[in-house]
Amino acid sequence: MPTPPADRTEPGPPSAGRNARTLARAELTRAILDSARRQLAEVGPAGLSLRAVSRDLDMASSAVYRYFANRDALLTALLVHTYDDLGAAAEAADPGTGVDPATRLTAVGRAFRTWARAHPHEYALLYGSPVPGYVAPADTVGPATRITRVLLEVVAAVPGAAERPADDSARLDDATAAAIAPVAALASRPLAPETVARALQTWATLVGQVSLELFEHLQDAVLDHDAHFEQVLRQVVADLMADVAADPVADPVADPAT
Repeated sequence: MPTPPADRTEPGPPSAGRNARTLARAELTRAILDSARRQLAEVGPAGLSLRAVSRDLDMASSAVYRYFANRDALLTALLVHTYDDLGAAAEAADPGTGVDPATRLTAVGRAFRTWARAHPHEYALLYGSPVPGYVAPADTVGPATRITRVLLEVVAAVPGAAERPADDSARLDDATAAAIAPVAALASRPLAPETVARALQTWATLVGQVSLELFEHLQDAVLDHDAHFEQVLRQVVADLMADVAADPVADPVADPAT
């Protein structure tokens, strides 16, 4: 008797159900994070609550806990998403190679402030007061350093960025250079420790300036925040170029209206 032919019935797409579940999970995760962001505006990161999220979404709290085990897990997800959003804004603002570094740094600095003003509560999550009892895990480091990498890539394009000062008095001592080695490692090519230190100082100044503005410490002290920020940005860019570049640019910041 001949052997009957093998069953050639084609099964349905094995991943169809899985894809639908993945999509539904992604949508619900997004809804949870959106609710958590609304909480940031109302109670701040320290007041973040999974139970409040479940009430906002009209879900059982047990369902929300299947997505985020606790408040800290939700806070971590918010941090990762927010750092990535800021990093993407900085990356998009950088015109890239072929444009002089001063112009690139100016564009990134303006984009940082623009993002912060558009997302004040998320900015406070990143650069405001630490949340009591919360320790950010390693998952947040990569997203948090995206904007740092942009800054270092811009600085790396400055002629002389890899060269240490000829004057020994201008050089960092070994302990100080070692202290900022993790930041230096983010650059795509070797940079002089002195260059990394100056880039960090520039970043600290921009964060400080934007924080003063957003947290309303400049009220009744600075009447035109736009003009003041442009002056600060012009100064930090000029200082950085003068300290790093072999042939610094005299006035690198173009008028924002042009």
